[in-house]
Amino acid sequence: MSTAPQTARATGTGPATGATTRSIVTGSSQPGRRSSGGRREQLVTWAFLAPFMIAFILFLVWPIIHGIYLSFTDQSLTGTGGGFVGIANYAEALSDPTMWRSMGNTLWFTVLSTVPLVLIALLMAVLVDRGIPGQWLWRLSFFMPFLLASTVISQIWVWIFNPQIGAANAILANFGIEPIAWLQNADTNMYAIVIATVWWTIGFNFLLYLAALQNIPAQQYEAASLDGAGPWRQLWSITIPQLGPATVLIVMLQVLASLKLFDQAYQMLGGVSSDTTRSIVQYMYEAGFVGYRFGFSAAISYIFFALIVIIGVAQATVVSRRRNLR
Repeated sequence: MSTAPQTARATGTGPATGATTRSIVTGSSQPGRRSSGGRREQLVTWAFLAPFMIAFILFLVWPIIHGIYLSFTDQSLTGTGGGFVGIANYAEALSDPTMWRSMGNTLWFTVLSTVPLVLIALLMAVLVDRGIPGQWLWRLSFFMPFLLASTVISQIWVWIFNPQIGAANAILANFGIEPIAWLQNADTNMYAIVIATVWWTIGFNFLLYLAALQNIPAQQYEAASLDGAGPWRQLWSITIPQLGPATVLIVMLQVLASLKLFDQAYQMLGGVSSDTTRSIVQYMYEAGFVGYRFGFSAAISYIFFALIVIIGVAQATVVSRRRNLR
């Protein structure tokens, strides 16, 4: 009696040899089918990604590349020019006092607006989180202005700051203060824009803080209360430290948002350029769409972009160092 089949079964080579023989004869194999299925999955994945990738390239990548190209040309809005001028636009922008004044106005507005937009939003969130009556009404009233368009906000505050019939001067009159031309006076127009911006955008920061507060475990407050800690002690020892990551996020988002000042300032002042309120974004607009100098405007935009990158890197460095110290 032959022992070959028994030997094959004992060593486990029989079925494998048979499967190999069948794959050679039929020309198919399991790895090949898996490879075909993998390629099909890749095609499906790219099919889903294609709309986003097309939009990403058309509306982000290509404008950036084209903007960099324009910054090295003398392209005009009228269609004339377009010749390569090298770094002439950058050299002119860096030596332009109006650009630096606009940059200073933007940074000053960022400082003036970021501080109250963080501190007041924190106070509002703490009050609502502590359970004051009518929470739904407070949440709605705090967040509702953020949903309004900048044109609506601008018109509301133009009326409030009206020198003759505005509510701002009516309130000041109760304290014996003379009427102020808020938007017409170079000493006050920036502060008027800051006040309007704080009222308009504080709801977003309030919502972020409120979400962070609701993620703090209630057991920490209960334990602190059992140890005799009052509301103020709980605020400084539990709430403020726990809100550290949220505060870092809010400050970073607010700084980036304030650096883009344009809409409310342009609309509240009726499009009139002011040396005390002209932002760097408005100066880009004036250079490109009023002065018709697209190349020069593009150069200013990339100088401003470099400033934003520097500020972002500085913020990230400070945050990482604080975390390492902990």
